[in-house]
Amino acid sequence: MYEKHLSSQFDSELNRVSSNVLELGGLVEMQIRQAIYALSEFSIEVADQVEKDEQRVNALELEIDRELSNIIARRQPTAIDLRLLLAISKTTANLERVGDEAAKIARMVKRIIDSGKARMLPTGELRHAADLAAQQLRRALDAFARLSADDAVSIIRDDDQVDREFDGFVRTLITYMMEDPRTISAALDLLTLAKAIERIGDHATNIAEFIIYIVKGADVRHGTMEELEMLSR
Repeated sequence: MYEKHLSSQFDSELNRVSSNVLELGGLVEMQIRQAIYALSEFSIEVADQVEKDEQRVNALELEIDRELSNIIARRQPTAIDLRLLLAISKTTANLERVGDEAAKIARMVKRIIDSGKARMLPTGELRHAADLAAQQLRRALDAFARLSADDAVSIIRDDDQVDREFDGFVRTLITYMMEDPRTISAALDLLTLAKAIERIGDHATNIAEFIIYIVKGADVRHGTMEELEMLSR
């Protein structure tokens, strides 16, 4: 995923830390899918497992941080190597936050189930948004593995799909609350859950921006789509 160095040990260290980032990504992706399964099947047991997995996510994040600190201290990298390590650090932080959002979804699922109002709410409508967010994260991880600026631009371009799903779901929830005030409390929990899904899509977009930073050396966080398209050429 990067150019070979004169030091094979340095290459080995970069490979190891990159592999750990992808492992972390796989963990949080599994958390997302389990959290949505818990909502779909009204499963408190699966929601509990999502929360337990947060400890594994946090432990792996700390391990990656230690590895990055050691590499920087020993190698004193410059240019693209330094960009790579900084972007890995930011990517790791975003993946850990995705894990936080998945755990938040699990907590909301348990509250909604405990309320007894779960089957009165449009929980099924969240599945598509959650699938989109999970797909965005998977695409971001694949682009990270290959350091593909083209794929990263495509992910950023598609970011508004998750946002549109969120906006549509909010309108649906408002209708439910107006028609049956008994659902207001559980619907507000479901709104928090929907916002967590939207944030997962945002974190996937952040990772795509870090990939462009690694490959092109450009900070595109506030760039226009036209500027992004030019970078991918």
